[in-house]
Amino acid sequence: MAAIYKRKQDKVKKRSCWYIGYTDYTGKRKTCKGFSDKKETERLAAKLEHEAMLRKRGIIDPEQEKQAEKRNASLVEHLEAFEKSLSMTTARHIKKTIYRVRRIIDEAEMKTTTDIDIESVEAVLFEMLEEGEIGHKTYNHYASAMSQFCKWMVPNRMSVNPLQGIEKLNTEVDVRHPRRALEPKEFQKLLKTARESGVSIQCYTGEERARIYTISYMTGLRRKEIASLTPRSFNLAGNPPTLTVEAACSKHRRKDILPLHKKFVPLLKEWMTDDLDEPLFPKLAKRRTSVMIRKDLERAGIPYRTEEGFADFHAAGRHTHITELLRNGTSLPEAMKLARHSDVKMTMRYSHIGINDQHKAVQKFPGSIWECFKDQQWA
Repeated sequence: MAAIYKRKQDKVKKRSCWYIGYTDYTGKRKTCKGFSDKKETERLAAKLEHEAMLRKRGIIDPEQEKQAEKRNASLVEHLEAFEKSLSMTTARHIKKTIYRVRRIIDEAEMKTTTDIDIESVEAVLFEMLEEGEIGHKTYNHYASAMSQFCKWMVPNRMSVNPLQGIEKLNTEVDVRHPRRALEPKEFQKLLKTARESGVSIQCYTGEERARIYTISYMTGLRRKEIASLTPRSFNLAGNPPTLTVEAACSKHRRKDILPLHKKFVPLLKEWMTDDLDEPLFPKLAKRRTSVMIRKDLERAGIPYRTEEGFADFHAAGRHTHITELLRNGTSLPEAMKLARHSDVKMTMRYSHIGINDQHKAVQKFPGSIWECFKDQQWA
C-alpha cells in the first residue's frame, strides 16, 4: 500500500506538499512528491501503485517506457548526452560539432526528435548559404554534424535517421580559399628572408620561423602536428631516419611514421634539445602561423595571393611538399602514402602542377621518333 504523509518540517505550513511512499515493480521502496491537495495526492498514489502492478505483471514493458521517455525528451537533453559521447575526439572537434548542431536546432526551432527532417535542415543551411555566411564546404560540415547527431540517436532515441540521404554540395564550384604551392626559388627566398629578418613574429625569432617552415616543407606536417614534435619524435640514427607523429596529435588519429631526407638529418640534429620531451616549438598550436608566413612573404617580396590562390602556412608547407613530390617523379600512390591521405583524389587536390611543369613533362618524351624525319628541313 502507498503511504501519504507530510514531512515534519512541512506540517506547520498550510500549503506544503504531501509525499507518497510506494513500492515499484522491482520491489524497491520509492518516494514521490505529491500535491498540496491531499485528495489529488491520493489519486496520484493510486496511479503509481496501479502502474507498478502492470509493470510487474508484464502488461507494461519498462524498457519500452524508458525508450519512449528518451524519445520524448527535448533535443537539448539529447545534445548534452551526444556531447559527452564525443569525449574520445579533440576538444576543437567537439566544440565545432556541437555548435553546428545547436545552431541548426535553434534556427529551425526544433524541440523534439519528431521535428527533425531533411527539409528543415536544408532550409536553415540554404539561408546561411544565400546570405554569404558559409560556402559549400562549410555547408557540408554542418550537414555532416547534424547527420552524425541523428545517427548517434538511432536506435535508442530514434527509430530511424531522418537525415539519411541528405545531399552534399559540390565544393569544386565554390572554392572560398584556393591555395597555391610555392616555387622552389620562392621557398628558398622565404627561408633566407626569415633568417635574416632580425624580428620576432608570434613570439618566434626569424631562425625559429625558418625551422618551422622547413619542417613543414620537408615533411608535409600540419601546424598542430609540428607543434607536437619533441626530440623523442625523431629517430635520426635509423635506416632510414624517421619521425613519428603520435595518434593523439595526428589529424586522422593514427600513429604515423615518416621517412626523412638524408640531407635534412644533420640540420635536425642541430635543432634538437637535451630534454627529449620538450616541444621543439612551444605553444605553436596556439600561434597564428598565417600572420607569420604573410609577414615573411611580404618582406621577401613574394605575393601572398595570386590568381592561383593563397600562399598561407598550409599552402607554403603541406601543399608545396606534396607538389614537389610529384614534380620530382614520385608516383601518386607513394605521394598519397607520404601525405597520409586515404584517397588519391585528396592528394590531387593538394598538388599544383602548372603549365611549366606540364611543359617539362612533355619534353621527357623519347626522341627516337625524330629519326624518321631526318630528311625534313627544320625551321
